[in-house]
Amino acid sequence: MHISELNLTNYRNYDYLKVKFDDKINVIIGENAQGKTNLMESIYVLAFSKSHRTTRDKELIQWEQEYAKIEGSVYKRKQKFPLEMQFSSRGKKAKLNHLEQRRLSDYIGALNVVMFAPEDLNLVKGSPQVRRRFIDMEIGQVQPIYIYHLGQYQKILKQRNHLLKQLQRNQRADRTMLKVITDQLIEHAAVLVERRFLFLELLRKWADPIHTGISRGIEKLEIIYHPSTNVSEDHNREKLVNIYYEKFEEIEQKEVERGNTLIGPHRDDLLFFVNGKDVQSYGSQGQQRTTALSLKLAEIELIKNEVGEYPILLLDDVLSELDDFRQSHLLNTIQGKVQTFVSTTSVDGIKHETLDKAELFRVHQGIID
Repeated sequence: MHISELNLTNYRNYDYLKVKFDDKINVIIGENAQGKTNLMESIYVLAFSKSHRTTRDKELIQWEQEYAKIEGSVYKRKQKFPLEMQFSSRGKKAKLNHLEQRRLSDYIGALNVVMFAPEDLNLVKGSPQVRRRFIDMEIGQVQPIYIYHLGQYQKILKQRNHLLKQLQRNQRADRTMLKVITDQLIEHAAVLVERRFLFLELLRKWADPIHTGISRGIEKLEIIYHPSTNVSEDHNREKLVNIYYEKFEEIEQKEVERGNTLIGPHRDDLLFFVNGKDVQSYGSQGQQRTTALSLKLAEIELIKNEVGEYPILLLDDVLSELDDFRQSHLLNTIQGKVQTFVSTTSVDGIKHETLDKAELFRVHQGIID
């Protein structure tokens, strides 16, 4: 899988850009604030229909312009097809093979991308929200229906929290609607959690041996799903539904008093242990970075296993954050297999034969040469 051509119109600091890429390694070189990360972001947005840097789509539109457009030519399973994302004040449109997709879950997964940026080094030590986003985005790539259930869950959750705040102000009000909304929430929650457990089982399969290799055989990585209530990977969907029903009944009064939904996938977390030690709390910075790198490399192999082709890899200013050994391990792993985009202020100091064969692009004030 690779992207052969990218066109940007009114995107961030790009007035117009048309660029062709090598199907192996592409290095984007430039000073800060010139457009390197904007270019990397545009490929991510083309795959996911949203940015990894902002939740406000209008920020993608160039100042004083009415719309922004990203177009890409993608090769997947030996077929070439166009993808297009357009953003305006009226919302966003996603087109696959020139056909507008009514649901984003019908669009996401057409282009598979793994992004590794400096903020991903916070995957281990950052907030639970960061880890939930990681797992949601990766499952959505290989199981697009997950995106539908996630969207429905978030929509119903918002309604439920609004109702709980109303009940908080008037606790004697009729709670019939709360039960109706809770039933709807549970149906989607069970699907999300079931698929998260299945995904993590696959992720563990790839991440543990990768981590062992990077740590030269001295560390063993464990990934544990940490739910907000007593569900486990041994429970089927029916059992998950029953557990949620019982727990929501038990805590109903507490939720009304707090005006918030206290359990569910939106409050779950991932835990990482190296040699039995919680990496987030007790791991060194090196162990935390090795864990993050292992997860990203595991993602690549997992997607290859699930969809039959390697995804595109975006390395946005991350090589300079890794020591020489981790740099080499990363580049050795992807060499010749994965179309890779590397953004950097300079290739000086990054010594690897992979980059010697790369296509170089220099960016300055939104112009590439």
